Amino acid sequence: MPKVVVVYLSTSGNTKAMAEAIVEGAKSRNAEAEAFNFHEAKLDHIKSADAIAIGSSTFHYKILPPMEKFIDNLKDANVSGKPGAAFGSYGWSGEAPGLIAEKMREIGIKVIDPVLRVQYAPAEKDLEEAKRLGKDLAEKVKKNLKK
Repeated sequence: MPKVVVVYLSTSGNTKAMAEAIVEGAKSRNAEAEAFNFHEAKLDHIKSADAIAIGSSTFHYKILPPMEKFIDNLKDANVSGKPGAAFGSYGWSGEAPGLIAEKMREIGIKVIDPVLRVQYAPAEKDLEEAKRLGKDLAEKVKKNLKK
């Protein structure tokens, strides 16, 4: 069964809600999926994943610094070629998801476009988009595993 791992750093719970919806979407496509708060995530979780989604809220026009460091450390997790997704919530500017996607691409993750950005708390339509993203990740993994 394909495995999708979602790692998030949420300051107000909005990015966490998006992460949980991504997991729900992936599970609906018969993938094993789990969300980890950044503080609980281990490199082994990433190494064992077939696809990776990473989310962070935006802070001062950037990715939250601990999440940025976490992504930089993924170079050692053999992630090159794996499907991935970037997401996050924001209050004013919303740069973090795009910056996450950029960093993910630099280490070889094949990021699904467009990144998922939600201002403030995700509405039902936003959560549906997050579920769709989880479904897309699961489908990409299945195609990769068939090759």
